[in-house]
Amino acid sequence: MNFSTWPPLFVVDVEGNGTSPPDLVEVAAIPFEKGEPQPDAARTWLIRPTAPIPPRISRIHGITDEMTAEAPTWPEVAAEVQGLLDGAWICAHSANVEYSVLGRHMPDWKPEGVIDTLRLARATFRGHKGFGLDALISHAAIRLDDVAGTRHRAGYDAHATALLLRHLAAHYDTWEALAAHAVPPGMPGLTRTPEPEEQTLW
Repeated sequence: MNFSTWPPLFVVDVEGNGTSPPDLVEVAAIPFEKGEPQPDAARTWLIRPTAPIPPRISRIHGITDEMTAEAPTWPEVAAEVQGLLDGAWICAHSANVEYSVLGRHMPDWKPEGVIDTLRLARATFRGHKGFGLDALISHAAIRLDDVAGTRHRAGYDAHATALLLRHLAAHYDTWEALAAHAVPPGMPGLTRTPEPEEQTLW
């Protein structure tokens, strides 16, 4: 894989407060350059939601109302987030979540394209059982020792997803070949007629 041919790309992750639709409580974006995530250049925003974070949601990602009490609201950081992501591709695991949530919060933003590591893993590891992020990290024997933070925090999950993307990319010769398998139907960056997805519980 010649990583010099890759367009600008950020691996992103979001955490919400469990409402429907969710308010954002954390957003992380880590640049992916020359085949490697760049954690020193990562950006993370803790956000004060408009509605409280229920205890059951705090137990998942560890973010509480106390932690966000002095954090900025979304309108205070929206321009900064959009300014970073404008003109770039995004990547996420089960990317429809990040794409839809960020799109709802930034209605005039549209990424250049969307890479979904879940979709890419299904194409790469055909026949494998279990396509959740934890299962794939284990299957690929990816070490997370140097990843800062804890699981289900946006920065940690974005970094872990970036390492998974690096591992998956090694199975493809070109960016075009990777993108052909990784861009979900109906999302930016799709340049081919998508194949039907196998319906898999994961």
